[in-house]
Amino acid sequence: MERESFEDEEVAKLLNKHFISIKVDREERPDIDNIYMEVCQGLTGHGGWPLSIFMTSDKKPFYAGTYFPKHSMGQHAGFIELLYVINKQWIENKSELLNSSEEITRIIKENLNTNERFELDESLLDKCFNTLSMSFDPIYGGFGTKPKFPTPHNLLYLLRYGVYKKDQKAIDMVEKTLIQMYKGGIFDHIGYGFSRYSVDNKWLVPHFEKMLYDNALLIIVYAEMYQLTHNTIYKDIAEKIISFVLNELTSDDGAFYTAIDADSEGEEGKFYTWSISEIQNILTEEEFDFCFEHFHITEKGNFEGNNILNIIHQDDDEISNIDIKMFETIRIKLYNERNKRIHPYVDDKILTSNNAMMIASLTIAGRIFNNHKFIKIAENAYDFIYKNLVNDKERILARYRDGEAKYLGYLDDYAYLIWALIELFLTTGKSHYITQALDFNVRMIDLFEDAIDGGFYHTGKDSEELIMKTKPIYDGAIPSGNSVLTMNLLRISEITDDIGLSRLAREQFKSFSAKISASPHAYTHMLSSYLFYKVPKRKIVLVSNENSKALKNICDIYNTIYLPFTTNVKLFKNNIMESEIFNDYAEFTEEIAAYICENFQCNDPIFNEEEIISTIKEMTN
Repeated sequence: MERESFEDEEVAKLLNKHFISIKVDREERPDIDNIYMEVCQGLTGHGGWPLSIFMTSDKKPFYAGTYFPKHSMGQHAGFIELLYVINKQWIENKSELLNSSEEITRIIKENLNTNERFELDESLLDKCFNTLSMSFDPIYGGFGTKPKFPTPHNLLYLLRYGVYKKDQKAIDMVEKTLIQMYKGGIFDHIGYGFSRYSVDNKWLVPHFEKMLYDNALLIIVYAEMYQLTHNTIYKDIAEKIISFVLNELTSDDGAFYTAIDADSEGEEGKFYTWSISEIQNILTEEEFDFCFEHFHITEKGNFEGNNILNIIHQDDDEISNIDIKMFETIRIKLYNERNKRIHPYVDDKILTSNNAMMIASLTIAGRIFNNHKFIKIAENAYDFIYKNLVNDKERILARYRDGEAKYLGYLDDYAYLIWALIELFLTTGKSHYITQALDFNVRMIDLFEDAIDGGFYHTGKDSEELIMKTKPIYDGAIPSGNSVLTMNLLRISEITDDIGLSRLAREQFKSFSAKISASPHAYTHMLSSYLFYKVPKRKIVLVSNENSKALKNICDIYNTIYLPFTTNVKLFKNNIMESEIFNDYAEFTEEIAAYICENFQCNDPIFNEEEIISTIKEMTN
C-alpha cells in the first residue's frame, strides 16, 4: 500500500487537499496502534496492517480499514474512491460523522471496560490444546492453511502442555512444525534466520521481511526442543538463527535492530531468490549437481521465475545426513555472491522490548547449549539498554536510534526487560540482575496497574493521554505485556518466596478470565503462565563458590534436562549477603549445598554432589 498509494502523486494530492495525513510507526507508538486496532476490529470484525483510520481532529474515529488498493478491484474498495466518498460525506453530512465518531468511541470504551471476573477452569488447558490440534496441519506442520505464521508462543505452550499431560501428540505437533518450517523457504538457507510468515501452506514462499522478535522467540523454541529431545538438529537451527541475528541485526554497540525489509530495488524477495543460470555460474559442476538435488531448484523456479531455496522435498531423516562440508562450501559461495546485491533496508531502530526478547533468548540458548559466548553477548546487550534506554529517574524508554532515546516505555518494555533480567539471573547467578528485576517490577506495578478493575494498562500513568487506555492481553504476533508480566510475577515469586506476587498473578487470571475462557487458543502465553501457576513446582537452590567445579557439573547436567516447571537458582557465597532475599541459604560451611523446595518449603540441604545430581535426574520421572 505504501508503494501503490502513499508514494503515488495522484493519491498524495488528494490526501493533501482534503486531509491531514499522519503516518504512525506502530513499533514506536504501539499505544496508538493498539487503540485504533480495537476500533478497526470493532467496526469491521477483523484487524491487520496496514491500518487506515479516518478520524476527527480530536482523534475520534469514524471509519477504519486495512488494505486498500489504489483503485477498486472486485470486492476491494479503492483508496482513491474511498477518499472522494469520505470527503463528500464530510462536506455534506459532517454532523452525522461527528456523532458517529462519538458513538464509536463510547462503544469501544465500554467493550474494553467490560470486566467479568471469575477463577479460570483448568479444563481451558485441554480446550486450548484441542483447538490447536483441530487446526494443525499434519503434513506440513503449523496451524490453519495460509498464510502461516510461526507463532512461537503457541509452540512453547504445546511443549509445556505435552510434558505436563504426558501427551506425546502435543510434542509431535511442535516437532513437525519446527522441522517443516526449517525445510521451507521461510527459513533462509543461505544467510539463515526466519521470515515473517509463509503465504502458502508448505512454508515455501515467505513474506521475506525478517523480524527480530520472530527470530528471538524461535531461538527459545528450538533450544527447548533440543533440551527435550537431545536431537542436535534443533540446536543447529537455533545456532543458525543466532548467527543471522549477530551478522545482520546487531549494532556496533551490541544492541539489536528491529527488522529487515522484504524488498530491495522495489521487488519483494529479489535479494533472496536465484535463477538457475545464476547458480550455475557461481558453482562448480559437482557443486551445482548437489545444489540442484539438495535445494530442488528448477528452470521454471518456484517464485516469479526464480528459485527460493528449500528442502521441503527431503524426508525428515535425510536432513541430518547431508554432506555438511559440501553444503557449507556452496552456502558460503552463494552468500558471498548474494552480498554483492543491493541489500534490503534494515530498520535500525533499537526497541527495548525486542532487545529484551533477544537478551532472554540468547541467555536461554547459552544456558542450554553451555555456550558462554551467547550469555556474554546477552549481558553486553543488556548493559547497552540500561545505559541508553533507562533515564536518570530509572524510567524505561522505548526506542533508541542515532543517539536519541525516545518515548516513555510501554508495558511490553517493562515486561520483556524483567523477563530478560530473570533469565540473566538464573543463568549467571549474579544478584544484581534479580535486584534490578525487582526494582523494575515495583515501578511497573506503580505505573501500569489498574488497581480498581485489575490488569495492567499498555501505557503508564505518566504517558500521553489518548482517547482511551487499553490492557493488551491477546497473544498475537508476540505474547502480550499482560501475559509476559504474569509469568514474570510467578517466576519472581518462586525465586524470592514472595507469595504476594503469586497472588497478583492469580488476580491477572481473574481480570482477563472472560476473554481467556471465550477463546483460550488466542491467549497461549497467558495459559502457559496459568499452567505454571497450577502445576506442582519445584525450586532447586544451589549455594557454592562461583568457581566451584561441583556447581558447574550440577548445572551442566540440570541444563540438559527439560524441566519447565522447575526453577534452578544459583547463589554464590561471596555475595549471598548482599541481598536480604537469600539470607536463609547462607548458613553452612560445605563446598556446595542444594535445597530442594516445593510450595515455598525447602527440605534440609543436600551436600553431596552425586546425591544432588541423582535427585535432579529423578525429577524427570
